[in-house]
Amino acid sequence: MRTRQTLIALALAVACVTGAQAECLSDAQVAELTAHYLAKTPAPNPEKLSEADAACTRAKFNAQLEKHLGKVIGYKAALTNPAVQQRFGTTQPVWGKLFERMMLPNGAVVPTSFGTRPMYEADMLVRVRSSAVNQAKTPMEVLQAIDQVIPFIELPDVYVQNPAQLNAASFSAINAGARLGVAGTPLSVPTDNAGRQALLDALRDMDVIVADADGKRLGGGKGSDILGHPLNAVVWLAQALAQEGLALQPGDVISLGSFSVPTAPKAGQTITVRYEGLSGAEPVRVQFK
Repeated sequence: MRTRQTLIALALAVACVTGAQAECLSDAQVAELTAHYLAKTPAPNPEKLSEADAACTRAKFNAQLEKHLGKVIGYKAALTNPAVQQRFGTTQPVWGKLFERMMLPNGAVVPTSFGTRPMYEADMLVRVRSSAVNQAKTPMEVLQAIDQVIPFIELPDVYVQNPAQLNAASFSAINAGARLGVAGTPLSVPTDNAGRQALLDALRDMDVIVADADGKRLGGGKGSDILGHPLNAVVWLAQALAQEGLALQPGDVISLGSFSVPTAPKAGQTITVRYEGLSGAEPVRVQFK
């Protein structure tokens, strides 16, 4: 299935290059973007991209990243928080792909130079259990099609020369800034209706706290900050992928988006994210050196 999805993505890229979307980055431009990504140096901003141009560019860029970062393990839904959408001048999320070498274990020690413009933010992953997730229209329908909720600190990187000039389309084109992430202990989704309803409510109402090594709160937000309910990010993502001939598969992990303001790390800093009100959820932690 991954092979089929890759072929579809490559076909989309070719169609964009050969069709009317003149602003889709050329193969040479994508090679340059990839080289900057790998070297952790600022890449030229993709400019004047339509949504189709951005999808075309992202498909070509992802095909290059897969050669260096291993297989696709899932997706990130980005710009799912209205506060972040405002920064990019949009009211819609965008998405990127996650690759196996992006994932780090809980407590990972990470250099502050992990990216060109490294940041950290409170996030959350869910793992797909059933392909029925692609037809989900409500958070409960999503919950019925996933089997794990995973505490997650995303370590994104806006690796372009002028981040302030990025709009939603250009951010999509650079794979939504995906670089690294630290995954915590998975929380299993209950199989009974009462348990699922309790979890559904807790995900909406939880207080996500970003704290330093002394427990001082540095930021955070509510579960409902993401599209009214964090699982709405999965509903949106499934629909967005379908428009490009893609579908979520069992085993895929999905990053739901930011509960906190993206923040630059400092050497010697330990960051912990807690999910208060989400019973059974363990904190996730990263240390910067």
